[in-house]
Amino acid sequence: MDFSQVLQNRKSIRAYLKKEVEEEMIKKILALVNLAPSAGNLQAYKIFVIRDKKMIEEMAKNTPGLSHFETLPPLIFVFCANQKESESQYGKRGALLYAVQDATIACAYAQLIACDLGLGSCWVGAFDEEKIKEILKTDLLPVAILPIGYPAENPPRHERKKIEKMAEFL
Repeated sequence: MDFSQVLQNRKSIRAYLKKEVEEEMIKKILALVNLAPSAGNLQAYKIFVIRDKKMIEEMAKNTPGLSHFETLPPLIFVFCANQKESESQYGKRGALLYAVQDATIACAYAQLIACDLGLGSCWVGAFDEEKIKEILKTDLLPVAILPIGYPAENPPRHERKKIEKMAEFL
């Protein structure tokens, strides 16, 4: 599928088939995410790849945005900002903004790559940050949770804002 089709086909999927995502597909997603732009090419983020069912259930309990899913995904990526790494190069702005931007850009790439591979995903931003850090045993800042799997639904596309509302031409 070409890039425009990927953008048009991507939807938030909240129900997944009970089918594992193949190792090769996971590696392909990660390899392509690794090409995402980042501030100063620091790639000041870490992706936690979660396949353990009990850990996924624990994540769901502490993630309001995930707990209401029809079926849990077989795979979750958690994108965490490495604020210290970015701060070492860019100071406070690097810690507070650039590392977070790096992680969110990587997450957006992962979402589009997953769609291109025939997988579904749903960006989740509503979660208990401290609980997620505890589950992951990390001091990095969780920025986004991305469930990934084979879609068990085909929801309708949500209406988008008109370009005139979204953009301002000066």
